[in-house]
Amino acid sequence: MADLFLSVVVPAYNESSRIGPTLEKILAYLRRQSYEAEIVVVDDGSRDQTSELVRALAASHPEIRLLGNPINRGKGAAVRQGVLDSQGKWVLFSDADLSTPIEEIEKLLAAVERERAVAAVGSRTLRRELIGVHQPLLREWSGRFFNVVVRLATGLKIHDTQCGFKLFHRQVTRVAFLLQTSQGFGFDPELLYLV
Repeated sequence: MADLFLSVVVPAYNESSRIGPTLEKILAYLRRQSYEAEIVVVDDGSRDQTSELVRALAASHPEIRLLGNPINRGKGAAVRQGVLDSQGKWVLFSDADLSTPIEEIEKLLAAVERERAVAAVGSRTLRRELIGVHQPLLREWSGRFFNVVVRLATGLKIHDTQCGFKLFHRQVTRVAFLLQTSQGFGFDPELLYLV
């Protein structure tokens, strides 16, 4: 596994209705690439058939690995677990709904190369007209307010800390994941601050 270029970490909680199509899309994309990759699904205590569906896919697709938590610990805990267990030089974490298409990783890879950076963060706020499926209005405005508060409190200049599409250099940013304590949705700002 030393030659793995990319690990895609997918935290999953009760995702049986979409995990199959999501993994198929990620697999199809990764198989078109020139690099070696893996998909690490972290089932965070799902009560549905998420684990069984992932296991079935993994049986015929060795690129897929399943990690599991016996209880729901939160998205932050699932992402942390997946990243720390990953083997790729670069680690992308992506929400199970693929609200950001997997092909967008090309923009993140180009950004880390161009900027010689150790991380790149997707954003839904830069060009809002490109968003295919919007959150309910209250949730969108709550998210915007949260991001303003985060920027003021941390000094981070990231406009969308909550976007579930982030790329990290595994070895360089590993310490940040080890130090991460937030287990729920608020893990993103903490993690980005640590990085």
